[in-house]
This record gives sequence, structure tokens and C-alpha cells, in this order.
Amino acid sequence: MTSSWSGTARRLLLGFGAMVAIFGVASWVALAGLGQTQDAVARMKVAEEEVRVALQLASAVRDQYAHQAHTIIIGDESHLGFYSEAQRRVLELTRQLRRSSSSPDALASVEEMERASAELDAIFRQGIVPAVVRGDRAFVQDEHARAQLVVTRIQDLAEALVARSEGSIASARAEVEAVERRTRAWVLALLLGAPLLAGAVTFVIVRSIARPVARLQEGAARLAAGRLDTRIDVDSPDEFGALARQFNAMTDALREHQDRLVQSEKLAGIGRLAAGVAHEINNPLTVILGYARLLQRKEDAATREEARIVEEEAIRARDIVEGLLDLSRPLPAGLDRVDLRALCDDVVERYRESATVQPASLQVTGSGAAPGVPAKLRQVLANLVRNAAEAAGPGGSVEVRVAEEAGRIRVEVDDTGPGIGADAAARLFEPFFTTKERGTGLGLAVSRALARAHGGDVLGACREGGGARFTLLLPRVAGEGA
Repeated sequence: MTSSWSGTARRLLLGFGAMVAIFGVASWVALAGLGQTQDAVARMKVAEEEVRVALQLASAVRDQYAHQAHTIIIGDESHLGFYSEAQRRVLELTRQLRRSSSSPDALASVEEMERASAELDAIFRQGIVPAVVRGDRAFVQDEHARAQLVVTRIQDLAEALVARSEGSIASARAEVEAVERRTRAWVLALLLGAPLLAGAVTFVIVRSIARPVARLQEGAARLAAGRLDTRIDVDSPDEFGALARQFNAMTDALREHQDRLVQSEKLAGIGRLAAGVAHEINNPLTVILGYARLLQRKEDAATREEARIVEEEAIRARDIVEGLLDLSRPLPAGLDRVDLRALCDDVVERYRESATVQPASLQVTGSGAAPGVPAKLRQVLANLVRNAAEAAGPGGSVEVRVAEEAGRIRVEVDDTGPGIGADAAARLFEPFFTTKERGTGLGLAVSRALARAHGGDVLGACREGGGARFTLLLPRVAGEGA
């Protein structure tokens, strides 16, 4: 029995599985590229936010410094409120920048800017404002110079942070572009490979499915047309190969069955004809035999010899009629248990006693029993033994073997004769076909008919090393053996 996952099913599964795998890999590549792009875009957003806040912080520091300058120019504390508002804005932007910064370098820059902003505020509140109120312009100028340096340092830190963030943005953008190019190339390659794989799968399907199906369809059409010699040449080790082998076995069985039907019908026709004319033929044969025997007792030697020949031919004609009748006679009701070994021994012994010349060496081996009609089975065995002994001739040998098999009994009759010719092999069991000079051609035909009536058969073949082998097959007695 073919495995459900072997042959065609496995090839189809692999083919379609490969196509699904290609689309799966393409989808995975696209999704992976999309994920990498989203990560890069997220980093770009963070960097852009750092740039925005850093620029706003630089602007707020400039506003803070501007209010310090106004305080120095005006010479009073009227701009302290505006300055405090600018200072709060600087502190708020510094906190935002701290939250948005993720790298250690950016956080270090933010902390430096916070310290510089606190230093700038201390210079203004603790130095410049009191000096302005006192009118100490020399001290104000010195503190103002210090404040400029701090503002410059804050501006430099902001510009460095902006440059670093812009570098991160450029790197993320380049990564996005590289991921897009790589993803596009992979997806295109996979999608272009999909049609090639589909073509390969289609080729495999056409080769492993369509062609075998076409051959099976063609074979079925020939079989439907009555060509029982049809053979399907599909040797693949898959379901179609198994189906072709089963199909070929079916056609062989159909041909054999038809041959049996034709043979049976032929034998039945012969039997009906024989049954119809047997009585009319037997009556004249009986009269001829009576007169031939009477002439053998009364006339001279020459006439007696001629009468003997007439008697032999009349007996031969009577045997032909009896053989024809055997082809049409049904088996009697009920079958007995027949000991085939004992029956073979008896047939061989009687043949030895009745032989007019020194017979071939006869030997019987084995044992077995079969259901049947003893007289009919004796007739079959007697015919096989007689044919084998005549074929072997004086000095030859005949071996009869009885063997038990699973569900049946086999009786083999081997001889050391010339064997079976190629022309005769196909016609062995045809009625009236014989290779003997004085044979009727009904012995093997009747033997096969009787064997088949018992549910068995008779087969004939050449032996290896020479000679012939005729085999009687019979069913085993129910309940006996394995």
C-alpha cells in the first residue's frame, strides 16, 4: 500500500510549500525592513526634537543675556521681571532637553548647559544687578564680560548638540534608505523567483500527474474498447505507478477470466453437443465392438487382426465420447475429504500394474487432503501421471509431490521428458489439441475442467533443467493446517 505522504502528495506538498515559503520569506523581509525603518524614524524624531529644543534653548539664552544687557544700559532693576521670565524659559527648555536626550554625550552637554545657565544667572543676580544699583560701572563691565563668555559657552554647547543630533538624523535617514533598498531588492528577487518556482511546480505536476492520468485514461479507453491486452507503462514509485500496476493486474485478471469464460463456454458447447449425440453414437459403437469381438473368435488370423484394429478404433471413439461427456457433467452433490497422498499412491500403483512396457521410475512424496469427489480427482491424477510417464519413457523418472500451502494443496507431477514446446504451451488445455500420435486431445482439457469444478486449477510449465511440470491446485480442507 502506498503511503499517504509519499509520491505525488509529497511532491505537491513540497512544491506548494516552497511557494508559500517564498511569499512568507518575502513578507518577513518586508516586515523586518518596515520594523527597521520605524526604529530609524523613531530615532530621527528624537534627534529632531533635540535639535528643536536645543535651538529654542539657544534663543532663550540669548533673550536672557539681552535682558541682562538692558538692565546694564538702563541702569535700574526694571527688567528683572522680563529676565526672570527668560530664566524660567531657559530652565524649562533645559528640562525638556534632558528628557529628550538619550545618549550619554547629549546628557553630558545638557548638564554642562544647566551649570552654565546657573552660572550666568548667578553672575547677573549676584554681581551685575547689585553693581548697577551701586553705580559701579567698572565692576559691571567685568561681570558683563564674564557673562558673555558663559553665553558663548552655552551657544557652543547648543550648536554641538544640534550638530550631533543632525548627525544622528543623517545616519538614521541613510539607514532608512539602505533598508528600503535592501528590502526592495529582496522582495523583488523573491517575487521574481515565485513565477520560476510556479513554472517548476507546474512542470512537475504535468510530468508526475497529468501524463500518468492521460496514460491511465488512454488505457481505460482501450480496455473499454475490448482490448484486454492493454498495458499501462507507468513505472513511477508513487500512487500513479501503484494504480498502473493495479490496472495491469486487473486487465490480466480480466483477460484470464475471459479466457476461462471462453474455454468454459467452448467446453459447455462441446458437452451439450456430446450429450445430444452420445446416445446415438454409443449405440453404433456398441454394435461395432460386439461384432469386432465376435469376428476375432470366429475368423482366421488375418481377419482377427483386422477385427482387433476395428475394436481398438471403436474403443478410442467411445473414449472420445466419454471425455466429451465429462466436460459437461456437473460434480455430484457433496464433497468428501480426499487423502491426496493415498490417492496418488493408488494411481501410481495401478499405472505400474497396467503398463504394457517397463514404465518410468515413479515416486510419490508429501501429504495433504482436499475436499472433492474421489473418482473425479483420481481421473485427473491418473491423466497427469500417465502423461508424465509417457513423456519420460522407459528409463526416465516421474516424481509426484503433495504439498500444503496457505489455504490450498499443491500436487506437482514432474517428468524428465522433452518438456513443453513454445507452440504447444499456449494450447495445452484446448480440447482436441494433442502432441501424441494417437491422443484424443481431451485429457488435459477434462482435467482442468474437473479441477476448476473443485475450486482449483491445473497448470503446466517447463522445468528448469528439462522436463515438464503439471500442477494440480485444490483448496485445503476447512479447519486443517494453517
